[in-house]
Amino acid sequence: MAIEPRTVRVKSYFVEPTQPFSFRAGQHVDVRLTAPDGYQAERSYSIASAPEAGGPLELVIEVLDDGEVSPYFHETAEAGDEIEIRGPIGGHFVWSVGDGGPLLLVGGGSGIVPLMSMLRHRAARAAESRALLLVAARSADQVIFREELLALEQAPNGPIVVLALSRDRADRAGDYARRVDREMMTELLERLGEPPRYVFVCGSNPFVETATQGLTDAGVAASVVRTERYGG
Repeated sequence: MAIEPRTVRVKSYFVEPTQPFSFRAGQHVDVRLTAPDGYQAERSYSIASAPEAGGPLELVIEVLDDGEVSPYFHETAEAGDEIEIRGPIGGHFVWSVGDGGPLLLVGGGSGIVPLMSMLRHRAARAAESRALLLVAARSADQVIFREELLALEQAPNGPIVVLALSRDRADRAGDYARRVDREMMTELLERLGEPPRYVFVCGSNPFVETATQGLTDAGVAASVVRTERYGG
């Protein structure tokens, strides 16, 4: 296992499966830790890698102050450690280039992770369908994969990338300096330019509720919206 810091509270963990491992963009794995006394704790983490990337799986873990698993990874785990994973898991929150588009992705905090897998997959396959990503964070330095996302946007046929920063100023034209709301969802749909074939929303429960309600109010059919939530 290799480790790479992403933000102050987020790190990527690159895990090399011991068995052949294939997955679809958007899927996750279960990570199980076992203490010396036999106590076990298990959590689910989305895969950030593109399915065709090969090599290690990239799992992105945000440390939670009251967590059982994430503090171990941030405070104890070291490069070279072995961990137990099970998967891939999930068949609803997935997307492949063959599914087509347009594609609207909405992620809050670490909710960007499965969406990143989709965007990396899209780039690897040189997909031509339109795509727009909104990623919400408190500040620009807390946007996971920020530099890679901005580079993807500049690539030929790259996705439109929009940042919504609740506690920071918006330095780029088209970004927002506020929380996600109904008006923002309406504006994103206008910028996409055509009705989305698929919408993926991932984040905390309150974030997903706000985003999906805004999309519904803006006229997006519930049948095209897929959600994934974390936290209580």
